[in-house]
Amino acid sequence: MSTQPEPTALATYRVQMTPEFGFDEAAELTAYLSELGVSHLYCSPYLQAAPGSTHGYDVIDHSRANAELGGEEGRARMVAALQSHGLGQILDIVPNHMAIGGRGNRWWWEVLQNGRAGRYAPYFDIDWDPPEIKLRNRVAMAILGDHYGRVLEAGEIQVVREGDFAIVRYEDHELPLAPDSFEMLLPGLSLDEALQRLNSDWDALDGMLEFQYYRLAYWRTAVQELDYRRFFDVDTLIGLRMEDPEVFEQTHRLVLDWVKEGSVQGLRIDHPDGLRDPEGYLRRLEERTGGAWVVVEKILEPGEHLPRDWPVAGTTGYEFLNELTGLLVDPAGEEPLTALYQELTGEKASWEEVTLQRKIQVVNEVLAADLSRLTGIFVQVCERHRRYRDYTRFELRSVLREVLASFPVYRTYVHPDRPVREEDGRYIALAIESAKARRPDLDADLFDFLEDLLLLRVNTDGEGSPEVALALRFQQLSGSVMAKGVEDTAFYNYNRFTALNEVGGDPGSFGVSVEAFHERCSEAQRLWPRRLLASSTHDTKRAEDVRARLALLSEMPAAWGMAVRRWMWRNDTLRDPGDPLDRNIEYLLYQALVGAWPLSRERAKAYAEKASREAKTHTSWLNPNPGYDEALARFVDRIFDDPEFMQDIEQFVAPLVAPGRVNSLVQLLLKLTAPGVPDIYQGTELWDLSLVDPDNRRPVDYELRRKLLSELAGLSAEQAMDRIDEGLPKMFVLRRALELRGRRPEAFGKSGSYHPISASGSKAAHIVAFSRSGAAITLVPRLVLGLQEGWAETSVHLPPGTWRNVLDGERVDGGSGPADRLFDTFPVALLETEE
Repeated sequence: MSTQPEPTALATYRVQMTPEFGFDEAAELTAYLSELGVSHLYCSPYLQAAPGSTHGYDVIDHSRANAELGGEEGRARMVAALQSHGLGQILDIVPNHMAIGGRGNRWWWEVLQNGRAGRYAPYFDIDWDPPEIKLRNRVAMAILGDHYGRVLEAGEIQVVREGDFAIVRYEDHELPLAPDSFEMLLPGLSLDEALQRLNSDWDALDGMLEFQYYRLAYWRTAVQELDYRRFFDVDTLIGLRMEDPEVFEQTHRLVLDWVKEGSVQGLRIDHPDGLRDPEGYLRRLEERTGGAWVVVEKILEPGEHLPRDWPVAGTTGYEFLNELTGLLVDPAGEEPLTALYQELTGEKASWEEVTLQRKIQVVNEVLAADLSRLTGIFVQVCERHRRYRDYTRFELRSVLREVLASFPVYRTYVHPDRPVREEDGRYIALAIESAKARRPDLDADLFDFLEDLLLLRVNTDGEGSPEVALALRFQQLSGSVMAKGVEDTAFYNYNRFTALNEVGGDPGSFGVSVEAFHERCSEAQRLWPRRLLASSTHDTKRAEDVRARLALLSEMPAAWGMAVRRWMWRNDTLRDPGDPLDRNIEYLLYQALVGAWPLSRERAKAYAEKASREAKTHTSWLNPNPGYDEALARFVDRIFDDPEFMQDIEQFVAPLVAPGRVNSLVQLLLKLTAPGVPDIYQGTELWDLSLVDPDNRRPVDYELRRKLLSELAGLSAEQAMDRIDEGLPKMFVLRRALELRGRRPEAFGKSGSYHPISASGSKAAHIVAFSRSGAAITLVPRLVLGLQEGWAETSVHLPPGTWRNVLDGERVDGGSGPADRLFDTFPVALLETEE
């Protein structure tokens, strides 16, 4: 183990590693991060990824650092820079899947060459015995731009020489040939003679391809026929069998070495819900790392809790992100905003109804192949139990689909090695009862049998039995259904109030009370004091500052309604006769314009295209509708070409900018002082009005940030506010709060405490205040539009003693005092005890 002390976890700073921002660029950032006050650089995955990868989640080789980022030498320079500035490192790793495009993944290349007999075949989650006979002992490679026969006869598939052997080439795809291919099919010919004959004889070439351990197919067939587990619906990312100890060792050896040597202090685990046994994986990881700091990208649905027995520090913070947004949302706005949405769009379905519809759609259209494989296992199970053998494949598939769509959380964690958790039993029972009630035409006994199977109540032959396989694979698929059905579909269809449409959020619920926020923070301090606290990530649907501004609309539904009615009426003249553009996407677009203004035409068009295709109502990535896509792009162009509409948007947004920034500072200070470790997403130390990726992954101007940080040290709170348009107040709060955490780490750590602070008076509900270990007090306003007339007679009841506001330097005595004194010079307050 490294002899260097591990940095105290004050805050992480997340960077997206790309070929343009590699290890050397990250190394150059370390002095800035140190001065800013963060303790750990938090890196996106940087094992060797597919060529040109802009995110790193498409790993092709776990044995080396990504050459396009600078390779191991570049990584060593980055580590040295981190250590020289006393910074640690958190690394994002991807245990669920690998990328399979090209020959860079030598494991996958070997599987294509040797089939299930290959050394690495057990590494991948492949069904070698699917119901489709044509795929038995073969891997479906759905990469062709048209039907196989058409592509073959067009001469687009060729076998080409490579040294003393040959490979198959189609466009930019390369595939190996099985050993003895030529000897078996073209005996007695030289390689060149064989190639000439193959490429000029469709029947011979077809015979050669049929001899391989893969089956070339039209890309659209992957929707219905694919014999391996993917990352959601991405055909080029294949699931790994991480439950196999050898697979774990081979994929983690290098990362474990980095942890052992001390160059990596913590790990962020991507998509653990895709694993067959997340808890088993995490226990193995804990054992092999000696208990390193590990956080999991686990999306918790409202009311759901992270399993307490998982050996992790907590989640990556999506539940906290939604609590922050909820604090800024006025519940009184729900009824008028709902009525407005229904009036303008005609959309009457509730969030629950939209979610169910879209999950069913995704199972039918996007994850159909995955459902087919699960159905195949269900068929096997029923054949083993005489009471259920007469159910047809159609009935079994229908029951599975309905229960998957009814699941209230991403997944359960039932495993034959552990007792079933009470909450898992409850979630399964809820899904079964909901599906039963919705589909009385399906036999209730079959639903009950599935419930027993999912809870492992049915006698089995051990972990290798189809009964256990069904339960475990169901759990893996339910997470994909939730992610694709909700995050990537329903969130773009239910546009009532998009500030709430965030990963792990509940758009059907308006607002989080101060009491609920305190309760959840107190629980986190007890159970997860080292969890990450996020407000923006690379996967959020809109940046923290966009949500902060949009939250204001809940306080002003009447004004918003007048504006958006005016815009819709005016922009009707910009539509062509028969324009297919619907009101729902138009309403979403106006919210995006208000939240992210000033928004360029190019960014608005890109967002509109992504939103409409993710919605899967009129167009989609899988089945694009050129007429609809063109109409939407044309509409965006026309509203941007209308100077009066642009001026109207500008005038509407102008009075929201200042209170929106106050909301942003509220979110930031709460994140920096609540139980957990705050995470700063790249660039968000200044105002950031980004939308969903790739908009939120644009390059960050670090020269500007270095310059502003160098000027910050000598500025007062008032001077920082004078430069509000530059984003200095945000950086000011960040720097001062992290300085406090650095001075008093014990107050914010595992041994610290969290105590709500009360307020009284007519505006008491507008303040959030709490103490950390008696050493620091956070005080912030909420529902800020309701404070435009001041705080009236509202008082805050501070603990005894003398306190200094680290933001403006003012001293405050304990006891009851007027709330307005705390916010005279700066929108939020952070007090430190002088004792």
